[in-house]
Amino acid sequence: MADQHVRFERDGDVGLVVVDSPPLNLWTPELQADLESALDRAESERVRAIVFRAEGRSFTGGVDVNHFDDKTPDEADEIFQGLVRVVHRLEDMPVPSVACVHALCLTWGLEVALGCDLIFASESAKFGLVERVVGLTPAGGGTQRLAERAGPARAREFVMSGALFDAATLERWNVVNRVLPDDQLVDETMKFARELAAGPTLAHAATKRLVRACMDEGARGADARIREIASGLFDTEDLQKAVDSFLSEGPGKATFKGS
Repeated sequence: MADQHVRFERDGDVGLVVVDSPPLNLWTPELQADLESALDRAESERVRAIVFRAEGRSFTGGVDVNHFDDKTPDEADEIFQGLVRVVHRLEDMPVPSVACVHALCLTWGLEVALGCDLIFASESAKFGLVERVVGLTPAGGGTQRLAERAGPARAREFVMSGALFDAATLERWNVVNRVLPDDQLVDETMKFARELAAGPTLAHAATKRLVRACMDEGARGADARIREIASGLFDTEDLQKAVDSFLSEGPGKATFKGS
């Protein structure tokens, strides 16, 4: 559809949430609605991995600031809670997610990317949370997720400076997982996502939950939840068949169905 700002596509078991709102993929209420609809599709179609990417010369130029004009605090909070809702949905989905980021990635796009489990970026990518230019602090979850990945001092530097940071710097800060040549970014991201989708996705879901438990409760808190999160995998068909395959054929021969 010509007026669709975010679309859902499927590549086998990989679901793609693709932002395509030229020229700059700016956030608008319409884009927000399409973004949530694309996630609805990903959930209803039971994909086994998700890629979040964008079309065009920029990943996103940020927010259409016209939508900040004359807003009350309550109206602004509706915008912010919508973005946080998207971030939470990505974090809570029981499948791995990868953000595939190219070129310029500002504000809301980076905040949603930080809700993904992994970020792959092109060598030319530039990242920024530049809300300071309008007297605002990022309110879509980006500051706190930067602090989780890079530490509080780096998060303060990133947000307070309003500067643009390259992919290599954010890889060094543990925000970006992989930096790839521009012409290989999409292919390499999709290759990795297909491998995730073909893998033990129930185990991947448990991994996400254990990491979250560690962030929320510390390592000992996560230890206390091993029975709840991991031990039940022994009841799954995937684990039982993979163990049988390992014993009869050796490692790396098992196939997984997510059951």
